[in-house]
Amino acid sequence: MRATRAFIHLDHLRENIALVREKTGRAVCMPVKADAYGHGALMVAKAALAAGVQHLAVATVGEGTGLRRGGVDAPVMLLSIPLPEEIKQLAASDLEPLAGDEEYIDALEQEASRTGKQIRIHLKIDTGMGRIGCRPAQAPAMACRIAKSKNLVLAGTATHLAVSDSLAPGDRAFTKKQIGAFYTAVEAIKAVGVDPGLIHAANTGAVTFYKNAWFDMVRPGILLYGYAPADKSGNAALGVKPLMELVSSVVFIKSVRRGETVSYGRTWKAKTGTIIGTIPLGYADGLSRGLSNKWRILAGDTLRPLAGRICMDQCMVDLGQDSGLHRWDRVTIFGGKAPHAGTMASLVGTIPYEITCNINKRVPRVYIDGPAVLKPGYTPSYSPAI
Repeated sequence: MRATRAFIHLDHLRENIALVREKTGRAVCMPVKADAYGHGALMVAKAALAAGVQHLAVATVGEGTGLRRGGVDAPVMLLSIPLPEEIKQLAASDLEPLAGDEEYIDALEQEASRTGKQIRIHLKIDTGMGRIGCRPAQAPAMACRIAKSKNLVLAGTATHLAVSDSLAPGDRAFTKKQIGAFYTAVEAIKAVGVDPGLIHAANTGAVTFYKNAWFDMVRPGILLYGYAPADKSGNAALGVKPLMELVSSVVFIKSVRRGETVSYGRTWKAKTGTIIGTIPLGYADGLSRGLSNKWRILAGDTLRPLAGRICMDQCMVDLGQDSGLHRWDRVTIFGGKAPHAGTMASLVGTIPYEITCNINKRVPRVYIDGPAVLKPGYTPSYSPAI
């Protein structure tokens, strides 16, 4: 296994799920789209289900079929709209699509009728996200259309909140307006004699700040992966722990003299004699080039600054004159005892989702549950001190 690895702490996932379940008392749907935000969809999905999550959510048909091939038989919602030619696979894999327009509902009904297999649909209502879904006033008619079909089942009714992670007064007012519009639409569906199924709206921000958005089920995404909503008070309030810890090793050490430069563009110059360590991790692994000369990694017990521009496959760190670090010693890029991906995201003006999603496939994932290191399939292999 290469020096650069992403440790995924499944024990943290279990604790985060328990915190959300205890806080809300609701069923939990965990999004595992984008390879579980870069953490590894199949292993995370299985661990989440074992910890009490009832539903999973993906963005593509391929993501859903991958879970099915891996042995996942729990309900899997499809959050995005697929191409018409993907609907056959959607039905074959028993995915539960979000739908909010007649054309898509008709296409789903045609496929269900052709195969004689029912498709469970979640009616998506657009209350202000402006992405997919019907308007609230259209919801009763859409619900009736699904309910009257012999081949479709209205399994749920959903919306998505656009700014629930913000405590700015205007954003709070907008979120409250969305929740109110959704509630009114659900009541209108009931008024025409249709069971709306599982009612769900709460993402991470709403789980943290809006109890009246919890309904029957909550869908926290980044919260379960260990990060607060955009307003940092959420992390402290709930106490979630980041799952991902990105580590590597110092593979080369050299002394540099005062005035010498390091890496492309000569953007870093030694102010005094120092020791430079090279780490086999670069922007091709997902470490943003925008962190060059800005981020500090944990080397030994000390945070040490990156020196020079991050390269495609390598980066350099200023270890100082007396770090005590040796070649092959481990360093932590983020997570664990080092600052987490949320701190890194703030430094480059993004969100922790992007940081973890960008750690790409050539970085091996090592799954850890307490002291145990797990291989795919949950067979404990060994318990080294890591």
